[in-house]
Amino acid sequence: MTRKAFAAEGAVAIGPYSHAIETGDLIYLSGQTPIDSNTGKLVEGDIATQTEQCFKNLFEVLKTAGVTPDAVVKVNVFLTDMKDFESMNSVYLKQFTEPYPARTTIGVAALPLGAKVEIEMIAEGPK
Repeated sequence: MTRKAFAAEGAVAIGPYSHAIETGDLIYLSGQTPIDSNTGKLVEGDIATQTEQCFKNLFEVLKTAGVTPDAVVKVNVFLTDMKDFESMNSVYLKQFTEPYPARTTIGVAALPLGAKVEIEMIAEGPK
């Protein structure tokens, strides 16, 4: 198995992992928390603000991998408070066009750095 790693300038890794790995026809994007790449700090604000930053970081990774959000086939969203689902979903809705990627949303006890949301994706590689 061959793995090709991608490191995006507009995304931050807070541990020993790649922003994304391409293997076969798929690109697996590591979860992104709402960290501002300019400051290296968690974006303060409500769930909508944090969700927007997660997507900004993820889309930088997609760009580095040579694909667009249209290549995304699966998304996993992790929320520390499921009461934030509706607000997260309103931001999510604006990130993709129909048909939307498959998605799972999971409530978790905590996320790195006190984030309210973390999002990971799987995308098809460039054709």
